[in-house]
Order: sequence, then C-alpha cells, then structure tokens
Amino acid sequence: MDANRPELNDEDIGLRAFQVRKAKAVERAMERLRQGLKHHWAMLTNTDLDDLSWIFGELWAFEKRADWEDLHFSALTPEDVRAILAMARQLRESPHNTVETLERVGDVIRARSA
Repeated sequence: MDANRPELNDEDIGLRAFQVRKAKAVERAMERLRQGLKHHWAMLTNTDLDDLSWIFGELWAFEKRADWEDLHFSALTPEDVRAILAMARQLRESPHNTVETLERVGDVIRARSA
C-alpha cells in the first residue's frame, strides 16, 4: 500500500459512511424545517442552528430509520423549535437523560407529523 495513504479498515469505512448518512439526513431535516418556518427562520441565530443540527443528528442516530422517515420537520412551529432547542441545550449541559430527552424531542416532531 502507498506509504502516504493511511490504512483504512472496515470499521473506519463504516464509521465514515454512518457520519455521511447522518450529515445528509440532518441537512434534509434542516432544509425542511427552513421551508416550514418560512420568515420565522430568520429569527434563529447561528447558535440555534448549530444546536438544532446537533440534536437532529442525535435523534437520527437514535431513531429507527423508518420512524425517522416519518418525521415531518416542515410542520414544526416556532414554539416547537424553541422547545426542541431548550431540550438540546439541557442535554448538552447534562447528558444524563439522553434517551428520555431524545424521546421527548421525537414526540414533539411526531405530534406535528400525524
């Protein structure tokens, strides 16, 4: 093998593929959210957008793929987004109730997806 190229094993390749799929799913979710919020999108700060991207990525990793596909991010209201941001920030500060928090975030989105 070329001495200048790092050796990759199946685990490295799998992890990178997971990260790429997660990033694409988060990007689609954020775009759908932007479309749904319309002019309210402009009220979100860069920190808000970073926190939303992070929690959506965590949610993507947590949810079953079929359940993720059923989430309608475009139906979220500004109030829903504020609630999700509060949960995201709480989870970042204190990651003790990760599963419970991700379930609650999913529940907020599912409530608008019905």
